[in-house]
Amino acid sequence: MGLTGEPAGEIRYRKALGLRFVEYVKGSAISYKTHQAIVLIITFFAYMAYHATRKTTSVVKSALDPQSPDVDLQSIFFWRRVPLQGTRNSALGAGWAPFSGSDGTALLGELDVAFLFVYAIGMFFSGHVGDRMDLRIFLTIGMVGTGLFTALYGVGYWANIHTFYYYLIVQMLAGLFQSTGWPSVVAVVGNWFGKKKRGLIMGIWNSHTSLGNITGCVVASVLLKHGWGWSMVIPGFGIVFVGLVLFFFLPVSPDSVGANIDDDEEVSSPRKEGDELAVPLLSMNSDHRSAVGFLEAWRIPGVASFSLCLFFSKLVAYTFLYWLPFYISHTAIEGRYLSNEESGNLSTLFDVGGVVGGILAGHISDRLDARAITAASFMYCAIPALFFYRSYGHVSMTLNIILMLITGMFVNGPYALITTAVSADLGTHSSLKGNARALATVTAIIDGTGSIGAAVGPLLTGYISTSSWSAVFTMLMGAALIAGLLLTKLVMAEVASKIQDARTHELPRSTPSHLEV
Repeated sequence: MGLTGEPAGEIRYRKALGLRFVEYVKGSAISYKTHQAIVLIITFFAYMAYHATRKTTSVVKSALDPQSPDVDLQSIFFWRRVPLQGTRNSALGAGWAPFSGSDGTALLGELDVAFLFVYAIGMFFSGHVGDRMDLRIFLTIGMVGTGLFTALYGVGYWANIHTFYYYLIVQMLAGLFQSTGWPSVVAVVGNWFGKKKRGLIMGIWNSHTSLGNITGCVVASVLLKHGWGWSMVIPGFGIVFVGLVLFFFLPVSPDSVGANIDDDEEVSSPRKEGDELAVPLLSMNSDHRSAVGFLEAWRIPGVASFSLCLFFSKLVAYTFLYWLPFYISHTAIEGRYLSNEESGNLSTLFDVGGVVGGILAGHISDRLDARAITAASFMYCAIPALFFYRSYGHVSMTLNIILMLITGMFVNGPYALITTAVSADLGTHSSLKGNARALATVTAIIDGTGSIGAAVGPLLTGYISTSSWSAVFTMLMGAALIAGLLLTKLVMAEVASKIQDARTHELPRSTPSHLEV
């Protein structure tokens, strides 16, 4: 993409047509801060659209496979379960072959793992490619492709397609195009925003993930009564529309649009000792060195630990993403089964808790300057939250809502923190010696590794849930524990650093006593 005639490693960007039109109408250049606002808004809605299309399949599950039995709610421990008799939700309809048979739940799990496996593998390549081409074009291709294959999944409803391999291939191709999103949007935001309050800013910005889940869930649930195909096709058209807006208006980096930091930026204001300049994390055009290699990025301190932590963190988060509406529709709350639409709408509260968790984790990690301590603490708190939601979520609707919000907060908090602020921190690590061409690659490695876990969770759930949902929650609690333990070395390093800092700050206060006459 425009690579001819430049020095090795340099990328030439063309200013988006929409931005040129706005400047033509305005009669002057767009300011730096306005560009920043445009970047935040467009990337927010772009990844929100990615997640909205990803969430729709979890809502459609209940219409495709309505016949799975509920299981005992008396014990969280699956080896002590006692199956309930006659606990099928007959209100869900006849289903859709081949998913309406006895192995329907397992087949749906296989679709999830196929999507997420291709997504995870594609993530590694997407980060590599994203550091080497125009991210505006790369994102547009990804969003249009995602919309196309999401819609083709829904076309199976009108075309009366009952071949499993049709849905398998469509989901795999959708996963490939979905993988273009995350490394690219993080890299674009990284081009425009500095390190100060990165955890809080990215925690707020990262709410697009949960809001996308909520939007996809609500839209799919409302459309489900008109035929499950609409629940896939409409979100597919939606992401294509957002992709076209992105193509015409996204400024990839300051250099790509000739923007300069305004006089009122933090970089020109008086700074206290220790404050960081509010310069962009990256300036992809100003760094003419070659992009960081895959193995070199893996060797950055902290990348491996956070990547493996995210493997288990996303295993938990994506099990909820893909199976929560299904679980709710097959679990009696106060003795009553909810409809497809009610289950989908109720499941959005998990993501509401996720929004709070992402912002809270970002803010706490900024205040403590301790990413690992924050992430590990949230993962440990997720364990009792999962236990109580499974054990008592069926007692009443009020209790279900409260426990779901709490669970969403602790499950999504560290997931959001690691995929945003931590990825940005590591992508600009001091070991890179100023090489800016690493953020998309590092982000892809961390989220790609996490996405493998995201594939494993839903796959195991598809098989285990046919015997016991309590076994599923036991698996999730174990994954949360492992995720926290994987950060132990980094947590200890942060604690040691805090102790050392505390001792250093005490020294100046004790010095005058030795100088008294």
